[in-house]
Amino acid sequence: MSDTTCHMSISLDGFVAGPEQSRDDPLGKRGKELHGWHIGDPRATEADATANSWLMRPRGAYVMGRNMFGPIRGEWDETWDGWWGAEPPYHAPVFVLTHYAHEPIEMKGGTTFHFVTGGFDAAYAQALEAADGKGVDIAGGASAVRQALRAGVIDELTLDIAPVLLGSGERIFDGIDTFDFDPVETLHSPLSTHIRYRRRATDAET
Repeated sequence: MSDTTCHMSISLDGFVAGPEQSRDDPLGKRGKELHGWHIGDPRATEADATANSWLMRPRGAYVMGRNMFGPIRGEWDETWDGWWGAEPPYHAPVFVLTHYAHEPIEMKGGTTFHFVTGGFDAAYAQALEAADGKGVDIAGGASAVRQALRAGVIDELTLDIAPVLLGSGERIFDGIDTFDFDPVETLHSPLSTHIRYRRRATDAET
């Protein structure tokens, strides 16, 4: 499949991460509560396992925001190669949106982080080329997903809606005026409602 995908866990009040991201809280305060369905909560069910297979399916390339890559802001004044250890789960090129240039970081398992200062469109174009027809995933965080939604490039959007109210943090739909997706599959567990959406075809595509 050569679609562009995006898969995000989200709270009932629309947040995909809590406030105050840091080394100790990479998902922000209480952000981890959105992810119990795939990070070891014993209440996880077969529905969660299926949704996790959607999340972990191989893609040809990824686009992510700098805040998702790490907690460093401004100039790259210290060494950082991501949250994921020596072998990140991507196993493909990852294009990181940033205002500050950085040399690529090659990791074990086929992941190389490339840092793009030309904005979302430039990063997405590079990801499409690198993916070579194997599909691009918009990995997050909230700002990168908003830019992808505004650009209209997401073909399949999956939301894992956790029964959690965060109250503050990072939203993905702020400033998004329309939701041009239709639900095509829904799975339920005590930890999350997983909804897979497909982009609604335009008149020109039908």
